Amino acid sequence: MLQIIEKVNAVVNDFIWGVPAMACIIGVGLFLSVETRFIQIRKFGYALRMTIGRIFKKSEASSGAMTPFQAVCTALAATVGTGNIAGVAGAIAIGGPGAVFWMWISALLGMCTKFAEVTLAVHYREKNKHGDYVGGPMYYIKNGLSRRWHWLAYAFAFLGVFAVFGTGNATQVNTITTAINSALINYKLLDPTSIETFNLILGIAIAVIVGSILLGGIKRIGKVTEKLVPFMALLYVTLAVGVIALNINSVPEVFRSIFQGAFQPAAVTGGAVGYFFTSMKRGVARGIFSNEAGLGTGSIAHACADTDKPVQQGLFGIFEVFTDTILICTLTALTILCSGTIIQYGADAGAELTISGFVSTYGNWVSVFTAIALCCFAFSTILGWGLYGARCIEFIFGEKIIKPFMVIYSCIAIIGATADLGLIWGISETCNGLMALPNLIALFLLSGKVAQLTRQHFRR
Repeated sequence: MLQIIEKVNAVVNDFIWGVPAMACIIGVGLFLSVETRFIQIRKFGYALRMTIGRIFKKSEASSGAMTPFQAVCTALAATVGTGNIAGVAGAIAIGGPGAVFWMWISALLGMCTKFAEVTLAVHYREKNKHGDYVGGPMYYIKNGLSRRWHWLAYAFAFLGVFAVFGTGNATQVNTITTAINSALINYKLLDPTSIETFNLILGIAIAVIVGSILLGGIKRIGKVTEKLVPFMALLYVTLAVGVIALNINSVPEVFRSIFQGAFQPAAVTGGAVGYFFTSMKRGVARGIFSNEAGLGTGSIAHACADTDKPVQQGLFGIFEVFTDTILICTLTALTILCSGTIIQYGADAGAELTISGFVSTYGNWVSVFTAIALCCFAFSTILGWGLYGARCIEFIFGEKIIKPFMVIYSCIAIIGATADLGLIWGISETCNGLMALPNLIALFLLSGKVAQLTRQHFRR
């Protein structure tokens, strides 16, 4: 039975994350860019000044809300995850260095898509019975579109509940246990025969920590993510910049291979990747998977921001995609390509390829720091997606179901630490793709509203 489910899901997954999804996401991103007169380029400097300036500004949010910076950190906590490490490595291995170029293109359009999502989420949000701000695709569909489109809101929320258990929790915990196991075994601090028991204990510990944070409400989530995200980003960026600096002579050739490989992958990969479309598909798909532009999930966190300026918070969406894909994903790609580590083009690869890039430059000792970075990335994703799941299930069933959901969501960490997650990952990825469809339809229908709000904001 499981094999049948796996085969059916594989077919659906290949279709969703194939040409249809890319055409829709790129098409809507391009359409929104035209509608806003390419705000992600036109106002990029302004967006950086507005967002980076908030990082150093001390502020307290009102009851039931996060500060704007806490909101963007929570959104980044969910997007900056294993996709930035394992996803980029997989894109390069299957699509060649040229996949990085197409990742940049998807991010350029994704900046405007995320801007639109965040702007609409703040504009159409509500307050629940506890006084917390709630928003996201479900709410801008319900409050921005006519009643005949409301089924899209419930479809998004329903698929979101399924996706968070796998994408946001089980697979992330599995990454944490794998990273810790590798580091401990490498230093002979863990007996391979004791891994199952150790992972069970680790899963229980993670479940308790996650539960204590999520049950503390959005303020506690915001306080954790505003400290964790800058720390993990700084640690990872420092390690990656070090690899590039130590291999600086390789940088010009690496960029040449990226641009040439985007249109002639066979010339760079020795024929292992022979098709231009393969490189483009991998780059776009991994870029979308990493920054979530088009999925709508990040806007759920931004809707909690204590601000009355939707467009100003929307600029954080531009900053979020830039940080996630243009900065962190690019550093991962350069770490792999500059280090000279061996890449088996045409074969699946994951975090081990990225780690190999660090180890080949620094030596085995860096495996401890890469394990810490992986754990931080994965743990932050668990927190971010926990909030997303809570908002989705609240939209369907009401506020009373939130705490039971948080408890169940936390306990999934135990499964993630101890089970084989192949099927769970596949189903979750399919739900992610399906979530994008109602969101993209809503963004297309509400594009005029985004353009109107943008004009009004900058006119003031």
